[in-house]
Amino acid sequence: MISLPVSVLWVQDELKPGALGLAALKLAIVLALLSAVAALLEQRQIRRWAAPVRRLEDFVAALPATEIELPEDGPVEIQKLSRSMRALSQRIRRVVERANLESPRREAILACMAEGVLAVDEQLKVSFCNHAFAEAFSARTPVPEGRTLFEVVREPALRDILERVLRTGAPEKDRFQLPTAGSRWFEARALPLGSEPSHGAVIVLHDITDIQNQEQVRKDFVADVSHELRTPLAAIRGYAETLLDGGLEDRENNRKFVEIILSHSIRLANIASDLLVLSELDSNMPPAAEPETIPVLSIIESAIHSVSKAAEARGVTIHYDTSEECYVRGFRFRMEQAMVNLLDNAVKFNRPGGEVKISCSTIEAGRVRVTVADTGIGIPSGDVKRIFERFYRVDKARSRPVGGTGLGLPIVKEVVERMGGAISVESVLGQGSKFTLTFEGA
Repeated sequence: MISLPVSVLWVQDELKPGALGLAALKLAIVLALLSAVAALLEQRQIRRWAAPVRRLEDFVAALPATEIELPEDGPVEIQKLSRSMRALSQRIRRVVERANLESPRREAILACMAEGVLAVDEQLKVSFCNHAFAEAFSARTPVPEGRTLFEVVREPALRDILERVLRTGAPEKDRFQLPTAGSRWFEARALPLGSEPSHGAVIVLHDITDIQNQEQVRKDFVADVSHELRTPLAAIRGYAETLLDGGLEDRENNRKFVEIILSHSIRLANIASDLLVLSELDSNMPPAAEPETIPVLSIIESAIHSVSKAAEARGVTIHYDTSEECYVRGFRFRMEQAMVNLLDNAVKFNRPGGEVKISCSTIEAGRVRVTVADTGIGIPSGDVKRIFERFYRVDKARSRPVGGTGLGLPIVKEVVERMGGAISVESVLGQGSKFTLTFEGA
């Protein structure tokens, strides 16, 4: 503003015809001087702002670290910006510290979960997988991020539920059996990550194989009980109706009809009794008495006495070794139930004139082993694994006439396991079977 009037005064004498060239030269000199002064002022201002701005850049690049000092001098605008950046850095540092604390905590929680957890992005690439999930599908751990879902687990059911979540953004829940996880059953719950499906999805797998098996066992149990009760009830009703319709006057057959009714009534009573025993064992009710030290030979003698009449009727001889007394901890009544059931089976499914051998001995680590071996019909190899299932009978045609309920061996197994023992069986078809019970010694 000052240079303009000065320039006019300087060139006014030359503003005459014939002297315009000199005036133009003077104006050029003035403009050059003005440009030089402006450039000097600009360089001075740049140097004044450069250092604080460079420190601001270094401070922002180093966030959330704060080793670099913010400028407290310089232009007022820079000072205000420095104060704002300092406050922002404190907030960022708190957020980062909280994230650094929460991230290991979440990872530890997810790693310790029994449920399998898998997170994927919008392209179904794995972003997280905990140990339980990898173990269920025999995947290598840790699972690298960025691998596609099918590289980790080839299960169409999982892909379908995750695709639905990514497509709709709504939670999904399903129950399915996965062959690559050992044909186990899972209840799956899938959710989108964040408010947008494009952020990815997470799925949690809860293993419900035991629950599914229990439901199936319960259904099978109800069906088996109904089937087992139907036969004797139908026989009792049929023969009772026959007697009422005139069979009472049939002196040749009326006694036989009554004996059949009695036989099926005994069978019903046996089924009811065994069901009550299993119900008591399944209820997990605390025992009325404390476990006691049980002399095994005394239990064996009592069980032999209970089946002696049946053994005599079939001509079966029972031998037992009394050379070593053994003691176990448990409940005498339950132990006797187990031994009676084993001996009863050994007698019923033995050949006429056969033998049953019982022995008790102390083995390594003070454990007690009880064996019951017979010379009976034996068990086919394909049925050995199923003989402890409820109502399972190897030879149904033979089991019913001798009063078998299919509950004796399941009761034995329950009793032995609740006493902390184990039971195993060896059998050769047509030659006999050998049951071995192992307990902790008292």
